[in-house]
Amino acid sequence: MSKVASKLNLTKVGRVCVTVADTDRAIDFYVGKLGFEKVVDVPMGDAGRWVEVALPGAETTIALAPPPPDQQAGGGQTGICLDTSDVDADQAELKAAGIDVDEEVSRWGGPVPPMFWLRDPDGNSLIVVQPSS
Repeated sequence: MSKVASKLNLTKVGRVCVTVADTDRAIDFYVGKLGFEKVVDVPMGDAGRWVEVALPGAETTIALAPPPPDQQAGGGQTGICLDTSDVDADQAELKAAGIDVDEEVSRWGGPVPPMFWLRDPDGNSLIVVQPSS
């Protein structure tokens, strides 16, 4: 362990953050369309609200926060992977619901799991992955 790491108090990945332009629209997407639960919703002074959503029973949350001053919300690869037990059914269901998803599930073979990307209303991209069992 490095000298710096041995002095830190880090314990887990508690939350990841995506920037959103419209908090209510983001809540509608993550809660209403993807099935997350809203677990935190508090004011952030003049900056808006700090909202966290989580999949039922999950420990790690996604914070839906306004962007830093002078920056645009969203529009990037978040690096967030959501696990599923049926990637094909989820891709079809989200596509039928009008969610911005890839046209097809990507399959590279070998140890790489099948996956597809979806985009929230701010253009934040998440990956839905079906891990090997």
